[in-house]
Formats: sequence, structure tokens, C-alpha cells
Amino acid sequence: MTELGRRTFVASAAAAAFLTGTAGRAEAAGGSAAAGDSQSAGASESAGASESAGASESAGASESARSSEAGDLVGGNLPDFHPALKAELTFPLAWGTSPVRDFRAWRRAARSTVEEHLLVDRQHGTPYAPQFTAGPQGEGYTRQLVTLSLTRYERVRGALLTPDGPGPFPAVLLLHDHGAKFDIGKEKLVRPWYDDTRLASAQGWADKYFSGRFVGDELARRGYVVLCLDAPGWGDRGPVTYDQQQALASNFYNLGSSLAGLMAREDARAATFLAGLDRVDARRVAAVGFSMGAYRAWQTATLTDDIAAAASVCWMTGLKEMMVPGNNTLRGQSSYYMLHPGLARHLDIPDVASIAAPRPMLFFNGALDTLFPADGVRVAHDKLRAVWSSRHAEERLHLKTWPDLGHVFVDRMQDEVFTWLDRVL
Repeated sequence: MTELGRRTFVASAAAAAFLTGTAGRAEAAGGSAAAGDSQSAGASESAGASESAGASESAGASESARSSEAGDLVGGNLPDFHPALKAELTFPLAWGTSPVRDFRAWRRAARSTVEEHLLVDRQHGTPYAPQFTAGPQGEGYTRQLVTLSLTRYERVRGALLTPDGPGPFPAVLLLHDHGAKFDIGKEKLVRPWYDDTRLASAQGWADKYFSGRFVGDELARRGYVVLCLDAPGWGDRGPVTYDQQQALASNFYNLGSSLAGLMAREDARAATFLAGLDRVDARRVAAVGFSMGAYRAWQTATLTDDIAAAASVCWMTGLKEMMVPGNNTLRGQSSYYMLHPGLARHLDIPDVASIAAPRPMLFFNGALDTLFPADGVRVAHDKLRAVWSSRHAEERLHLKTWPDLGHVFVDRMQDEVFTWLDRVL
């Protein structure tokens, strides 16, 4: 098992960048993308800025350019016959379409199908072996760093906040976004007390997307235990650069594994760890996230019943409605963190999220969010609503589009999520 701090996510040319120190150029690509927005599938409003990073893949990029000039690619790397491919996606395992009519049996079958496509096996036999390091006292809560084994491959460090008082407390697994900003992961959501450089970077991120707040600290002050860990490639586990993501993901596949599947398994294991802490009421654990973190939140609720509720802000859409010319996902790179090959032949994105039904789930979207167009959000919300309604649990599904907001998780959105958590947990 790899100890914390050793960079293990290296792949061919990317390895040379890591080992020679040139990975410090990450912000040349990631920084420009992060300046655009925090979307998990690429996170940049400036296609040109990030494409300059992608172009550094030389042979692959020039080959792509030649193919595009030849006219067999349209609208951002889609094949010209993509409508025919879309038409073949009928999502036969979706609830209501599947021949399985018993909902519990359907959930088991659908979850099993998702797990098969993760390409990473369960890690239940791996001891967490947590090590806790005390931090300075917060305002009404204690701070700790915890280092643990989410898989058999390496140790991961996270921030753990615990409210003052006897407990046990409700808890939140807080899942950070992508944003093409890799120098900070957990620090995007929990104020770092252990690194002034990261604190400056994190405060800038919080100012841009979270109304200056650190969401984890806000939750801890409100009485929630909070656990937030770095996803592969961020913070202590990186930083990767924007244009290394695709090669990294490819090499995972060549090794019989999956970058997205690893992240999914780790998040589910983190939920089980959090629910098992003595200070936590295991019946009252939620997953909360923004952008890629939102994707991770509903995905974790799909994979484990240790999550009693999930709040997902700015990541929900129908797959077909996302795969259109001009959509950020078509650029590849960051989207590999959310790509389970072949799963779309069985389930649409909201179908996967529906495996969590009828547990309480919240999905927020900004009407001005260009990363998730309105038609895709509408399709997804309709599918989600139909599933919860079929379980007579409409009141447990909270869908909302904020008409004046884009890809953000600002204070008034946060306050509504906090109130919702207080009610459903």
C-alpha cells in the first residue's frame, strides 16, 4: 500500500512531468479552466484556454485536428453519425422500462449493473486503519486530520470536523468539485488550518463559488460531523494537470481499472467509514456536493445505503441532452472522472441516481448554468420525479432551478440545503 504523499497517479509522459517537477505547470491549463467555472466535466467557460492545454498532447491533438478537417467530426469531437449512436441508447434497465417490476429487486439489479461498470472491485476487506491528528479548535467544533485506507492501494488524508458536545451527531460526507483546479481538493470546502498557501488558494475559490464561505465549517457550526477527502489527483494526491487527465484515465483502463470507478468506490467507502464513527449517528449521514461533487453525492447514495440523504448542486442532466455540439463534456479530459464505459447502454444518468429512491434527495440547478442546458435538466428532473412518485415519496425529492444563478453554490443555496438537511435527517 502506498503511503500518503507519494505521487502514484502518473502515466507515461505525465510521469516525466511529475518526476522532473514540471507538473508545476498544472495551473497553466488547470488555472485557466478554473477561472471559467467549477463544472466537473471540464470546468472552463474558455474553450480556447483549455484547448491550448489539450493541444499539448501533440500527436493525438494533431490527429484529431486532421480528422476534423476531413469532416468526420462535428461540434467538438462528436462523430458525424452520433445521432445514430444516440438513437441506440434506449436505457432498457431504467425503472418503468425494465422488465423487473418489483422496486427492491430493480434496485439490486440496477446497482449491480452500475458496480460491474466501475471496473474496480469492492474494498470491504481493507482495514481503514485511521490515524487522527488534532488541529486547532474551531468556533464550536474541533478540527482533525484523518489518514485512512479507502482502498488497498494507498493512504488518503482528509479533514474531519466534529461539533462540540456529547453526540452522536448527524454527519455529512462533503465532496469537492473538479474545477480544473487541482492544487486544492478538500480545502475547497473545509478551511485549511495546516497550510497558508492552500488557505489563500482556497479562500479565492470560496469567494468565487461559495459566497466566501467554507461549506464544511458552516455545517460543523450547525451541528454536523463533516468528512472531506481529496479525490484522486487533487491536493495531497496531486496535483495532476488538466491535459494529463485523459492519459491518466486511459492508463487506468489499460491496467484493467478505472479512474472514475476508483473515485466512486472511494466515496462509498468514505461514507461507510463516516457512518461507523462513534461520534456519528449512523442513521443520519448525508452526502453533499457541488458540481463534480454533486455527481459524487448522488452516485454515492446510489452505491451505498450508508447515505440516508444526498444534496447535489449543479450536476444533473439527461445523457443525450448533454452529448450535443458545444457541450463542455465533449472535450474529454475532465469528463473521464465521471465516465463508466458501457453503462449508458443500460441506464441514463438520472436512472442511476434513481437507485437511491425513495431516500430524500435534493437537486439544485442554475437556470444560467451553460454547462447543463435547461432541456437536459428538465429531462432528468422528469425522470427523477416519476421514480419518486412511483414510490409515493414525492415529498422526499426536492428539485429546484434557481432562475438568476449559474454554476455556483452561493450562500442562499447553502442555507436552503442546510435547512433541508435539518428536516430530512
